[in-house]
Amino acid sequence: MSDREIIEKDQFPPTLARRRELAEGLYAVMSIEEMERFLVDLCTPAELRALAERWHVAKLLDSTDLSYRDINAKTGVSTTTIGRVARFLKDEPHQGYRAVLDRQAKQKSEISEK
Repeated sequence: MSDREIIEKDQFPPTLARRRELAEGLYAVMSIEEMERFLVDLCTPAELRALAERWHVAKLLDSTDLSYRDINAKTGVSTTTIGRVARFLKDEPHQGYRAVLDRQAKQKSEISEK
């Protein structure tokens, strides 16, 4: 096997181990400012915009009664993306959006009580 074949085989497809390594890297971040710098280094502007849009949509779906069309009109995010975020927010077993939204709500509540 040539060096090129080894490199190509190593790069695709992304493995669960690589996804875990990324999660560990994200978990190691110590502050909001450090996370922003890490994301800017890690992602292209388009990827970062897509992540930010999905997160904004998740927050809107969680905190408002806006329809997909209303969210689309307000944000410019496609109804397909809005539907995907909604599915992962409510139906999928991963519950990543839910865990972080709930944690943020708890943190905000604790801050306002002080």
